[in-house]
Amino acid sequence: MRIGSLLIQEISLSRFVQRLPSPLSFTQAVGRKLFFFLLTVQGLGAFSLITLGVLVRKFKVAHHVVWPLVRREIFRSGSRLLPMFLFMAVSLGLLVIGQTVSWLTRVGAINFIGSIMVIVVVRELGPLLAALLVIARVGTANVVELGTARALGEVEALEALGIDPIHYLVVPRVIGMALGIFSLTVYLIIGALVSGYLWAFLQDVPLRPGEYFRQIAGSLSYLDFVLLALKTCAFGFIIAIVTCYHGLAQPLRLEEVSRATVSAVAQTIIGCVLIDAVFIVLYLAA
Repeated sequence: MRIGSLLIQEISLSRFVQRLPSPLSFTQAVGRKLFFFLLTVQGLGAFSLITLGVLVRKFKVAHHVVWPLVRREIFRSGSRLLPMFLFMAVSLGLLVIGQTVSWLTRVGAINFIGSIMVIVVVRELGPLLAALLVIARVGTANVVELGTARALGEVEALEALGIDPIHYLVVPRVIGMALGIFSLTVYLIIGALVSGYLWAFLQDVPLRPGEYFRQIAGSLSYLDFVLLALKTCAFGFIIAIVTCYHGLAQPLRLEEVSRATVSAVAQTIIGCVLIDAVFIVLYLAA
């Protein structure tokens, strides 16, 4: 299953459109942007299906080679980012939770603290902030690494050796990033909730720790845990797919790597926001 033969048509169409003369009207400009959007959606959809097919079909193939790569990606997308996430947890507790608890106490709405913390931190801010941080630290590195390998002919060399680049380069990143973001989100949420109470305690808020965590536990349901796991894994999947797609399919020369990185980051952020909107609908429907 060769990368070049699967995606060459999409790349050729994209390059053909890029070489067209500048649009003369607003309608032509909108049409060109729409065409680029449809090409990108088509390419990402095909790349996602190919990756899922390879993941299922070759799950146990060369496990002694692939699983060390998966562990490396979990370290890159999880353990190595833990100090930064602990700092962000403390900052989130100060900026959001500490201030919220303080103001709710002033207006006499302290009984709503648990519900607000679950909605703001557990469901929304925690997963989305974790995804954005991973995009900034790991997602950009994926595009640069794979784009450079693509431009230098290393991907073609793997294919010549009979090694599937999707299995060797993409699948470990998909699994590692999904598990890494899930773990980091859990650490970020727990750290933010704990540090938030500490900031509220420093402001002399009359709220005991037992009551604070009892309200949070009472506002959580099994659906929150299930959707949190699904959302964070979906974030990891979309980040890995978009960054690997732009790294493997787009840059054919080294000077194109930076442009591909910018496009990948923008599209990944849009994808994560859209996924978050879908889960908001699921929360409301439940």
